[in-house]
Amino acid sequence: MKSLTYTPRVLTGIASGGAHVPTVHLGSTLAASYLQAYFTVAVFMVAAIGMVGAMLGVGRLLRPTRAQEQKYITYESGVDPLGGWGQAHVRYYLYALLFVMFDVEAVFIFPWAEMIVFIVILALGLLYAWRKGVLRWA
Repeated sequence: MKSLTYTPRVLTGIASGGAHVPTVHLGSTLAASYLQAYFTVAVFMVAAIGMVGAMLGVGRLLRPTRAQEQKYITYESGVDPLGGWGQAHVRYYLYALLFVMFDVEAVFIFPWAEMIVFIVILALGLLYAWRKGVLRWA
Protein backbone atom coordinates (compact mmCIF):
# COMPACT_ATOMS: atom_id res chain seq x y z
CA MET A 1 0.00 0.00 0.00
CA LYS A 2 1.06 3.53 -0.61
CA SER A 3 1.58 5.93 2.26
CA LEU A 4 -0.39 9.13 2.13
CA THR A 5 1.77 12.18 1.69
CA TYR A 6 0.82 15.78 1.30
CA THR A 7 2.46 17.69 -1.51
CA PRO A 8 1.74 21.37 -1.14
CA ARG A 9 1.70 23.87 -3.92
CA VAL A 10 4.82 25.93 -4.09
CA LEU A 11 4.21 29.66 -4.11
CA THR A 12 6.83 31.37 -6.20
CA GLY A 13 6.73 34.35 -8.44
CA ILE A 14 6.68 38.08 -8.44
CA ALA A 15 4.36 39.89 -6.05
CA SER A 16 2.86 43.24 -6.85
CA GLY A 17 5.62 45.77 -6.44
CA GLY A 18 8.36 43.63 -7.93
CA ALA A 19 9.44 41.80 -4.73
CA HIS A 20 10.15 38.08 -5.00
CA VAL A 21 7.75 35.89 -3.01
CA PRO A 22 9.70 33.23 -1.09
CA THR A 23 8.98 29.54 -1.56
CA VAL A 24 6.62 28.04 1.02
CA HIS A 25 7.32 24.53 2.28
CA LEU A 26 4.51 23.17 4.42
CA GLY A 27 6.05 19.79 5.12
CA SER A 28 5.94 16.40 3.57
CA THR A 29 2.98 14.90 5.43
CA LEU A 30 -0.56 15.91 6.16
CA ALA A 31 0.14 15.88 9.90
CA ALA A 32 2.89 18.47 9.47
CA SER A 33 0.51 20.84 7.72
CA TYR A 34 -1.98 20.51 10.58
CA LEU A 35 0.74 21.20 13.11
CA GLN A 36 1.83 24.26 11.17
CA ALA A 37 -1.75 25.57 11.24
CA TYR A 38 -1.87 25.10 15.02
CA PHE A 39 1.50 26.77 15.36
CA THR A 40 0.16 29.81 13.48
CA VAL A 41 -2.81 30.01 15.85
CA ALA A 42 -0.48 29.71 18.84
CA VAL A 43 1.75 32.50 17.54
CA PHE A 44 -1.25 34.80 17.16
CA MET A 45 -2.49 33.93 20.65
CA VAL A 46 0.89 34.70 22.18
CA ALA A 47 1.01 37.97 20.23
CA ALA A 48 -2.47 38.94 21.45
CA ILE A 49 -1.63 38.16 25.08
CA GLY A 50 1.63 40.06 24.73
CA MET A 51 -0.15 43.11 23.32
CA VAL A 52 -2.67 43.13 26.17
CA GLY A 53 0.14 42.83 28.71
CA ALA A 54 2.10 45.61 27.03
CA MET A 55 -0.92 47.94 27.04
CA LEU A 56 -1.63 47.24 30.71
CA GLY A 57 2.03 47.80 31.55
CA VAL A 58 2.17 51.12 29.71
CA GLY A 59 -1.03 52.20 31.47
CA ARG A 60 0.46 51.33 34.82
CA LEU A 61 3.58 53.37 34.07
CA LEU A 62 1.66 56.44 32.85
CA ARG A 63 -1.15 56.75 35.39
CA PRO A 64 -0.81 58.97 38.45
CA THR A 65 -0.35 57.21 41.77
CA ARG A 66 -1.13 59.97 44.26
CA ALA A 67 -3.24 58.74 47.16
CA GLN A 68 -6.26 60.96 47.83
CA GLU A 69 -8.50 60.72 50.88
CA GLN A 70 -11.67 61.47 48.89
CA LYS A 71 -11.18 58.43 46.67
CA TYR A 72 -11.53 56.02 49.56
CA ILE A 73 -14.66 57.28 51.31
CA THR A 74 -17.94 55.43 50.97
CA TYR A 75 -20.29 56.80 48.29
CA GLU A 76 -24.01 56.35 48.82
CA SER A 77 -26.05 57.59 45.85
CA GLY A 78 -24.96 61.22 46.01
CA VAL A 79 -25.56 61.59 49.75
CA ASP A 80 -22.72 62.19 52.17
CA PRO A 81 -22.30 59.08 54.30
CA LEU A 82 -23.41 59.37 57.91
CA GLY A 83 -21.88 57.58 60.84
CA GLY A 84 -24.01 54.84 62.38
CA TRP A 85 -27.43 53.72 61.21
CA GLY A 86 -29.66 56.08 59.26
CA GLN A 87 -33.44 56.14 59.17
CA ALA A 88 -35.06 55.80 55.73
CA HIS A 89 -38.70 56.40 54.81
CA VAL A 90 -40.97 53.41 54.29
CA ARG A 91 -41.92 54.63 50.81
CA TYR A 92 -38.41 53.79 49.54
CA TYR A 93 -38.91 50.18 50.57
CA LEU A 94 -42.32 50.16 48.89
CA TYR A 95 -40.79 51.51 45.66
CA ALA A 96 -38.11 48.85 45.80
CA LEU A 97 -40.67 46.11 46.42
CA LEU A 98 -42.87 47.32 43.56
CA PHE A 99 -39.85 47.47 41.24
CA VAL A 100 -38.82 43.92 42.09
CA MET A 101 -42.39 42.68 41.69
CA PHE A 102 -42.88 44.25 38.24
CA ASP A 103 -39.37 43.32 37.15
CA VAL A 104 -39.96 39.66 37.96
CA GLU A 105 -43.35 39.84 36.28
CA ALA A 106 -41.74 41.24 33.13
CA VAL A 107 -39.24 38.40 33.13
CA PHE A 108 -42.12 35.92 33.01
CA ILE A 109 -44.33 37.89 30.61
CA PHE A 110 -41.85 38.39 27.75
CA PRO A 111 -41.26 34.66 27.06
CA TRP A 112 -45.03 34.07 27.04
CA ALA A 113 -45.53 36.93 24.56
CA GLU A 114 -42.96 35.31 22.27
CA MET A 115 -44.62 31.92 22.80
CA ILE A 116 -48.01 33.35 21.76
CA VAL A 117 -46.50 34.75 18.55
CA PHE A 118 -44.93 31.33 17.85
CA ILE A 119 -48.23 29.51 18.48
CA VAL A 120 -50.11 31.94 16.19
CA ILE A 121 -47.59 31.29 13.38
CA LEU A 122 -47.99 27.51 13.87
CA ALA A 123 -51.79 27.84 13.87
CA LEU A 124 -51.69 29.81 10.61
CA GLY A 125 -49.52 27.10 9.05
CA LEU A 126 -51.94 24.41 10.24
CA LEU A 127 -54.91 26.37 8.86
CA TYR A 128 -53.14 26.76 5.50
CA ALA A 129 -52.38 23.03 5.33
CA TRP A 130 -55.96 22.17 6.27
CA ARG A 131 -57.40 24.40 3.52
CA LYS A 132 -55.07 22.89 0.91
CA GLY A 133 -56.25 19.40 1.90
CA VAL A 134 -52.83 18.17 2.99
CA LEU A 135 -54.16 16.66 6.22
CA ARG A 136 -56.50 14.10 4.55
CA TRP A 137 -55.49 10.43 4.86
CA ALA A 138 -57.11 9.28 1.65
